[in-house]
Amino acid sequence: MNPCNLIKFSVLVSLWLLFFTQAAVAQNVKITPLGSHDGEFCKFDRAFILEDPNGTRILYDAGRTVAGAEDPRLGKIDAILVSHMHGDHVGDRHLKSVNMGECDKPDISVAVLPNTNSVNIALAKKARIITGSEMPKFFAAKLGKLGGDASNSQLVRFGASKNIAGIKITTVPAVHSNGIAGAMIGGDLGHLLDTAGLTAYAGPPTGYVLTFSNGLVVYLSGDTGITAEQKSVVRQHYGAELAVINIGNTFTTGPEEAAFVINELVKPVSVIPSHANQASTTGGHVIEGSKTDMFIKASQVPVHLPLSGRTMEFDANGVCVIGCGKGKIKHKYKGK
Repeated sequence: MNPCNLIKFSVLVSLWLLFFTQAAVAQNVKITPLGSHDGEFCKFDRAFILEDPNGTRILYDAGRTVAGAEDPRLGKIDAILVSHMHGDHVGDRHLKSVNMGECDKPDISVAVLPNTNSVNIALAKKARIITGSEMPKFFAAKLGKLGGDASNSQLVRFGASKNIAGIKITTVPAVHSNGIAGAMIGGDLGHLLDTAGLTAYAGPPTGYVLTFSNGLVVYLSGDTGITAEQKSVVRQHYGAELAVINIGNTFTTGPEEAAFVINELVKPVSVIPSHANQASTTGGHVIEGSKTDMFIKASQVPVHLPLSGRTMEFDANGVCVIGCGKGKIKHKYKGK
């Protein structure tokens, strides 16, 4: 082969490889944690953006670490999922801005009740709120009262599914509580509930299973203990390949219980821990002896840290291919 033809051949091969690399990347699901501190996994971190290869973007449990509807990390949001009505998930207050306060004590001093952070974001982004149980009625009333479109609060109950721009969404059981605090209701009724020490009924809490356009199935546990449905429904019926699971203990599954769910019930290809209720990293490294550290050591599948602002990409089989460190997690002692 003469030199000119060799150069042409090399260029064609390079272009071919570039094309197929870009095509493969385009088929990945992107997952970005929106925590309180860049590059860390902190106390109140719950929120994730999940982006389909077609560009559809879902915000899961905005909670307290999304700095309101103007948080520049949000971008376009097509739908919002809320697992249950507790303030740390729906957002009773939120950060003033990212990185304010400390990882174990973020500055979440912006009060947003009775609206909630989730409702404010939905209004600003003209996004739908997709929930199960009795939660859609509550969100519809909020949206309507604030001048939004009440029909943007939409129901998907256990056993059914709803397609949002290429992503199939269903709710699955979670074992937890799901009361609406009086302060989220406001007015005389809210005051009476708070005075009596009661919460309003919002139906059972939920987890979610999302099926993306590339075929990836993701389980979002919400706040839950161990349930039989994690095997029969999440694994056997939906075949979840990636799980996002709470590990915080006391209020939800602890690290050992969560590892049991992953190892014995759901059996995904990869897992992302969430809801640790403590500062879990420093400098992006896991703190030795933390609940996250315990979970990593007990898990039999690759654990990918939800470091805030770092986008991870997963292929159709649940394998992390970009941004996840290939499962290599360092440990670091934290001085007291």
